[in-house]
Amino acid sequence: MFPDTEMTQELVNEKGLFSFYRDGHAECCKIRKVEPLKRALGGLKAWITGVRKDQSATRVALDNVQVDGVFKGKNDSPLVKFNPLANVTSEQVWDYIKKNDVPYNELHDKGFKSIGCQPCTRPIKDGQHEREGRWWWESVEEKECGLHQKK
Repeated sequence: MFPDTEMTQELVNEKGLFSFYRDGHAECCKIRKVEPLKRALGGLKAWITGVRKDQSATRVALDNVQVDGVFKGKNDSPLVKFNPLANVTSEQVWDYIKKNDVPYNELHDKGFKSIGCQPCTRPIKDGQHEREGRWWWESVEEKECGLHQKK
C-alpha cells in the first residue's frame, strides 16, 4: 500500500517536507499511514496487531480482542482487532526473539527500540522508554500516529 500521491504532494507543496516538526505529526501520519491502512483493512473482517499495553499510557486499557475504534471492515461493518501481545512485556518479546532466533530489524541494536518513519524516529538512550524515540519533539501524550487510537 502507498499513500495517496495527490494528498501527499498537496501536503508537501503547501507546508513543506518537514511540516510535522512545526504542526505535529498527526496530519502527515494520517496521509502516509492511516489512510493506506484504512484502504487495506476495508475489505476485511478482522486484523492482528503487535500492540502491547507497556508501549504507552494510551494503551494500558488494551484488550486482547476488541472492536477497532478507528477502522471499519468489509461493507463498512465493525472490524475486529486482535492484540495477542497486549499483556506481553517488551522484555518477554526480546527473550522470545533471542531464545528462538527470530529475525528482527537491526536498527533495534542501534538504539531504535520503536521504529517508525525515518524523520520521526531516533535512537533512545539507556533508561528511556522505548517510545521516547518517536516524535521526540512532542509531549508524551502525543505518541500515537492514529492507527491505534480509540475514538
